[in-house]
Amino acid sequence: MRVLWIALMLGVAAAFALGMTAPLWAANEGPGSEEDPLVSKSYVDARLSFAPIQLLEGQRLLGGEGAEFILRSGEATAIDNGANGVSDLTAGTDLMTGQPVMLNHHLLIPRDDGRGLTAATEAWVMVRGDYAIY
Repeated sequence: MRVLWIALMLGVAAAFALGMTAPLWAANEGPGSEEDPLVSKSYVDARLSFAPIQLLEGQRLLGGEGAEFILRSGEATAIDNGANGVSDLTAGTDLMTGQPVMLNHHLLIPRDDGRGLTAATEAWVMVRGDYAIY
């Protein structure tokens, strides 16, 4: 009987010890851990939000790899890289140099190779990703 009582107490103690340390193991694998770090709101906003950019007539907006553009007002034409156009995701086409960019179409710059758009008039463009204005 005494051996059974000792075994029962050891089992309860082991279960208690495991129950108390399990949250520590889970905390190392969840949000905020090295494997899944938390990020600041400003980082998320910078990566996921579009920024409004004003272009004057004749200015060129060139996108970096993965940049996205949406022409919100004004007129603009595409700039290709000599072989491939600017991906118009809304229309499902490639825009080659000189072709007009339609308002509110989602454009993608797949590589940092000189693709972008030229403002034919003053224009406002929503931009996400790396870009340069010339």
